[in-house]
Amino acid sequence: MRLRDPAILIAALAALAVVNASGADAIREFLDRHWRRPLAPQGPPPARFSPLEASLQPEACGTCHPVQLADWKSSLHAASMAPGVAGQLVEMLESDPPSALSCFTCHAPLAEQAPRVDGGGRARTNPAYDAALGARGLVCAGCHVRAHQRFGPPRRDGSLAPTAPSETLPHNGVTRAPAFLRSEFCQSCHQFTADGFALNGKLLENTYNEWKASRFAREGVQCQDCHMPDRRHLWRGVHDPEMVRSGVTIDASAGASRYRPGEIVSVTLTLENTRIGHAFPTYVTPRVVLSVELVDQAGEVVVGSREEKVIAREVTLDLEHELSDTRLMPGAKAVLHYRRRVARPGLRARLSVAVYPDEFYTRFFESLLAQGAGRGEAQIHEALAATRRSPFTVFEREIPLT
Repeated sequence: MRLRDPAILIAALAALAVVNASGADAIREFLDRHWRRPLAPQGPPPARFSPLEASLQPEACGTCHPVQLADWKSSLHAASMAPGVAGQLVEMLESDPPSALSCFTCHAPLAEQAPRVDGGGRARTNPAYDAALGARGLVCAGCHVRAHQRFGPPRRDGSLAPTAPSETLPHNGVTRAPAFLRSEFCQSCHQFTADGFALNGKLLENTYNEWKASRFAREGVQCQDCHMPDRRHLWRGVHDPEMVRSGVTIDASAGASRYRPGEIVSVTLTLENTRIGHAFPTYVTPRVVLSVELVDQAGEVVVGSREEKVIAREVTLDLEHELSDTRLMPGAKAVLHYRRRVARPGLRARLSVAVYPDEFYTRFFESLLAQGAGRGEAQIHEALAATRRSPFTVFEREIPLT
């Protein structure tokens, strides 16, 4: 049908806007309910549930969802209560219970995962605590189970209705919600509220707002499209070399094909945020370094020839001050212009881009151990070793100069 009358066209567009707005309102209403903090305990399971259906352990879910379980086990969500967090909480639960319990909000959000709860300004023992679940991080149930009811995304064809009576299905079936496919679902943990912790007028965690201001939001590209492609539960990010390479464009060039000794070398290394829907990197922990240096025929670096350009949001270890912010918003680029006199023949320019996903944590754990990490010391040592293993190089090229 063609709408020739402008008034009819305007009315149709207005009606569509109302439908879209009502859909957005429904999604927001669902998410406000689904992520109401703190999450309520699951309570007793339905009488007909088997022990497997009543379990909140990831392996119970993996009985029927083995691919999702395998993906999750390799993800940072499974490690959200890794030694770096757990080691700090050992002392923190005693010295500063409110702050410690606030960490559980995202790192282990189920009510059954926190050993204590807020009891009117004082932390008290959590009667729903499951020690076997507490160290598992963001488990399947953290996103998919509320009061033993299962929730998930629409089917791949977009349908929501159940295919059979709920009482005939494992764990009474699943309630399907479009919100699981929207960036707003991730907002609860990946975006501080407007009054949240900020440095230099910028929220410490601002990923959702960065996405919302980008072309990706305008084009309808959701967080899940990049971080959960084909509904995989991997959530790859700055720790994954291929994920980083897929999100940036790196270019290296020299001003001339050859230089004679005594001439000035001109080399350019450029990194552009082309396919990342938020700042690169989005948080204060990673550090990305563009570098150019000269190497001789033996492969040795010419002393004093290295120059760097850092992409990061650098803050003090006590999170009191922002030192610099050179992160790249979508579409922005960093350029390292390298100019240096060629002292002798046989030199090459080595250009590289290195990623240090946990650079802040490395320095923080070193400082914490130097001061004394208390009963969490062994875990902090383990976490420090992991941060030192995490750097990788996403680009390296040598350009002959003479």
